[in-house]
Amino acid sequence: MRTRVTELFGIEYPIFAFSHCRDVVAAVSRAGGMGVLGALYFTPDELETELAWIDEHAGGRPYGVDVVMPAKYEGADLGDAGEMLSGLQSMIPEGHRRFVNDMLERHGVAPLTEEGVGRYLLGWTDATARPQVEVALKHPIALLASALGPPPADVVEEAHRHGVTVAGLASSARHARKQVDVGVDVIVAQGTEAGGHTGEISTMVLLPEVVDAVGPDTMVLAAGGIGRGRQMAAGMALGADGVWTGSVWLTVEEADTPEASRDRLLAATSRDTVRSRSWTGKPARMLRTAWTDAWESPESPGTLPMPMQFMLISDALQRINRAGAGELTTFPVGQIVGTMNQVKPVSRVIYEMVEEYIETMERLRAFTED
Repeated sequence: MRTRVTELFGIEYPIFAFSHCRDVVAAVSRAGGMGVLGALYFTPDELETELAWIDEHAGGRPYGVDVVMPAKYEGADLGDAGEMLSGLQSMIPEGHRRFVNDMLERHGVAPLTEEGVGRYLLGWTDATARPQVEVALKHPIALLASALGPPPADVVEEAHRHGVTVAGLASSARHARKQVDVGVDVIVAQGTEAGGHTGEISTMVLLPEVVDAVGPDTMVLAAGGIGRGRQMAAGMALGADGVWTGSVWLTVEEADTPEASRDRLLAATSRDTVRSRSWTGKPARMLRTAWTDAWESPESPGTLPMPMQFMLISDALQRINRAGAGELTTFPVGQIVGTMNQVKPVSRVIYEMVEEYIETMERLRAFTED
């Protein structure tokens, strides 16, 4: 398969795979696609360890790193990460803390020990994402991707100085144009079907709008509801140079998805996801559970702005995972979850996507033959 992105990165298939799991990232790159490690959950030191491991296990194949550098978030004026954390913690209402604790008590979820206290800011801010970018650029990454708004222009320039291509996620044509304006090379047009942070426009509608908006010189990847070859073919037909996938890798053999979450994902249908602010304060598509329902109930105090919402629930998520409280276990995942009903190795997922893509293209060509 030859497209502009396969030629740019020297990969066999135009399949990009976002994952927080280093094993998945390396396996996708070895299989001919490009794995992209989500840096959000790692401290700079941990990210260094993860990338060093990928360097050793990706077989010399290209891979990327994804950071979150939101254009707007609460506390941006509070100084460095330490000052921000302290200031934002003091702004979280006590009523919200009681709501979370009461919910967990009702479901029999035990408190964390002091050693189990969570990480509150992670990479949700410019101050915490920049050290991640610095670490990433010390490694032979081929791609630096940014979500939740265009990356700062100086970050784009620094990546380019290191010979690294920059991608930006966009959920509207307007967002895509802003990405191009700061020098982003590849636009990931992500429809509302996707897992995690999404807009409201479906992939089928969004993709041609973005392709037209950024013009022929900017490469576009289709994202949102893509996990099979037929969907890949549809994205390419709509003008994409490749596809950006994420949810489908949560249930592969190599994934480190917690067992309780994996089992719920395998059993879920495409109707079992909702866009909820209960994870980060911004709309994100997640598995619908008692957790998301509670935040939509009349008793809910409402969600807090980013990054305060995640700071509020960070410990709760750890408590839920440790307790194996399945009724509360949620996970960012897209509507493609309805076809994620079997655990497979990464290589098989790649193979099946490519095979189905080829079969689809052959069937379409038959429509135009005499």
